[in-house]
Amino acid sequence: MNATAPVFAGLALLLAGPAPALLARAKWTYRTPRAALVLWQAIALAAVLSAFGSGLAIAAELLVPGPDGRPTTSPTREIDALGLPLWLAYIFVFALTLLVGARLIWAVLRVGVHTRRRRAKHRMLVDLLDQGGPARRAADIRVLAAPEPIAYCLPGLRRRVVVSAGTLDNLDEKELAAILSHERSHLRARHDLVLEAFTAAHEAFPRLVRSKSALDSVKLLIELLADDSAVKATGPRPLARALVACSKSTAPQGALAVGGPSTLIRIQRLSGPLGDRKLSAAAYLGSAAILVVPTLAVAIPWLVELSRLFRS
Repeated sequence: MNATAPVFAGLALLLAGPAPALLARAKWTYRTPRAALVLWQAIALAAVLSAFGSGLAIAAELLVPGPDGRPTTSPTREIDALGLPLWLAYIFVFALTLLVGARLIWAVLRVGVHTRRRRAKHRMLVDLLDQGGPARRAADIRVLAAPEPIAYCLPGLRRRVVVSAGTLDNLDEKELAAILSHERSHLRARHDLVLEAFTAAHEAFPRLVRSKSALDSVKLLIELLADDSAVKATGPRPLARALVACSKSTAPQGALAVGGPSTLIRIQRLSGPLGDRKLSAAAYLGSAAILVVPTLAVAIPWLVELSRLFRS
């Protein structure tokens, strides 16, 4: 029995479940959020590639040579060559791979379409309810008549930064600048697209093997990246005070709020040193290794199989 397919399948399961759960418990990621986010992306992409690699390896095994030496797709000949138990195992894993691929495509389309529809409706709503008037600070800012401090952004081509009257009343100039810098960092870097990709990858794998910790960790890292941008603009203290004021800030689906359940972690992080070159370098190297190995392992057998098919 060719070990390629089981190895790929095991690697896909490892990268979809246990590996994310282990990395989610690591605290060093808070010091290097950009490198950690790259590592998370590498793990997610490698999991998908490994799943497809398992399917390709099984497809190659099912294409057994016929009497004329050419690969055949006849089930009876495949069963004769492989044996019924092994043939059934190959068919099951191959079907599971196709299911993951179909779920991934469906999740990408569903998440993208639904998220953009919700954003468009909410964007129209905040434009109608805007209390900024002629004294609006910037063209992309919308002000809601709410007494509690609220701040979030709506990504997209017609992006918006939404704040409440309570935010303007309770924050001083530096704190407000920190909040606006945080939200505009989300918009510039298109962090919403990163979240959409991870959401789609999370939904592509069956519930029994996927880990929600990956999605939660990526959400936190994205907030840390935006915090770092705000720190460069105003320093850590104004941002920390603004985070405390907006800690209960919520946002509609598809938006990115400045507050949330991770606020305490983010405030504590601001009291220590930010950035670590050695950790960043190690994370980037790990990301490259995680990506290169499955990619080459998928590409090389596929190219060899294509060459064999054309020579037959």
